[in-house]
Amino acid sequence: MLPWCAQMSAGGWVTMVAFWAVVVGLAVWAVSRMFPTQGAGDARTTLDGRLASGEIGPETYRSLVGELDAASTVAKEGYR
Repeated sequence: MLPWCAQMSAGGWVTMVAFWAVVVGLAVWAVSRMFPTQGAGDARTTLDGRLASGEIGPETYRSLVGELDAASTVAKEGYR
């Protein structure tokens, strides 16, 4: 009596592995589409959210926004 897997040719094994790879890939894709991740956004958006939630005060917000604006100016113009 032959083992149970001896009746499948190499092409059959390749086809079976490819089939299951596609099935698992589709399942992962479907789950990732059902539960999308929210991007972190930029620093300004994060600061806006922290201000809105009351995590930081208006003075801290203005200070940090000023630092962000200064940093973006340096990044655009470069160091001199």
